[in-house]
Amino acid sequence: MKLQDRISLLARLGSYMQSQEPDWLAAQERASRENGWFIPSFLSTAIDSIAKNWLTEEALTGWTATAQVPSEQTNPQLVGLVMAGNIPLVGFHDWLCVFITGNSAQIKLSSKDKILFAHLLNKLSEWAPSLSITHQLAERLIGCNAYIATGSNNSSRYFNYYFSRYPHIIRKHKTTVGVLQGNETVEELEQLAMDVHLYFGLGCRNVTKLYLPSDFNFIPLLEVFKKYNWLSDFHKYKNNYDYNLALYILNKQFYMTNGSILLVEEKNCFAPVSQLNYAFVENAETLALELKAHPDVQAVVGRGYLPFGQSQHPSLLDYADGVNTLAFLNKKMLNWHPTR
Repeated sequence: MKLQDRISLLARLGSYMQSQEPDWLAAQERASRENGWFIPSFLSTAIDSIAKNWLTEEALTGWTATAQVPSEQTNPQLVGLVMAGNIPLVGFHDWLCVFITGNSAQIKLSSKDKILFAHLLNKLSEWAPSLSITHQLAERLIGCNAYIATGSNNSSRYFNYYFSRYPHIIRKHKTTVGVLQGNETVEELEQLAMDVHLYFGLGCRNVTKLYLPSDFNFIPLLEVFKKYNWLSDFHKYKNNYDYNLALYILNKQFYMTNGSILLVEEKNCFAPVSQLNYAFVENAETLALELKAHPDVQAVVGRGYLPFGQSQHPSLLDYADGVNTLAFLNKKMLNWHPTR
């Protein structure tokens, strides 16, 4: 299959993902039923973002032209993909990179997110039967030429051990932070609220910590965050909130809350579900340098950084961990000679 054929097929998939086809709606309903974190509104957000930002003729043509993806793959490789499952279709971009470069994929799906992707692969195979042998689901990855694996910091050690002899990309746990100046508009704070609350805060591109000026007024922020008080209607989120709140009360630690999210002064960039950490800063330039070099930071939102509200809507060029997956598959992987 030539590049233009792959692009056309993906654009067709993007249209299908935005459709009301009964089988597709049934797959979404099943995914939501099997994973309580995948509520319908968040499923729709993830699906629409992929379809509109990635799966269009224009976006795919520009992306592949910039990366100089050849029209025809003359030396296809088998790439093993270990996908995460923290948010819906979180591993889609990795598979997309493999497919668009004309390589084949052996995919181990997360048990938390196995319905949607399997359905979409089956749909592609229905349209183009030859794809059924080039993109296969597997419980164990065997005989691949390269590997791309995403998981926790703990699982990454195992990935590095098993895949070290082969070309690989191993991703660890990351998070996103926000930088506020203290004079943000209500509209900007509303967009920040989406960066914080979307997908219950489970994504690596969710904002889990804010850097604030010392005189920051928290009242407008907490008021805007009330827009997402409905998250507490879901017991998995509410249980996390009640548990974390109880800890701060028992330990007599200072916290702020609007009834559905906790704001806590904390050095750690990572925050548990239902909590947003913050820290006060004095020098914005020093902070910018520190965040650029921070090993746990996936992205930064704020004025002068990624615009508010865009953290969970990456473009095709927003590669996880800043590692250009397309370049890896298109060039570097072919020049890698595994040790024996």
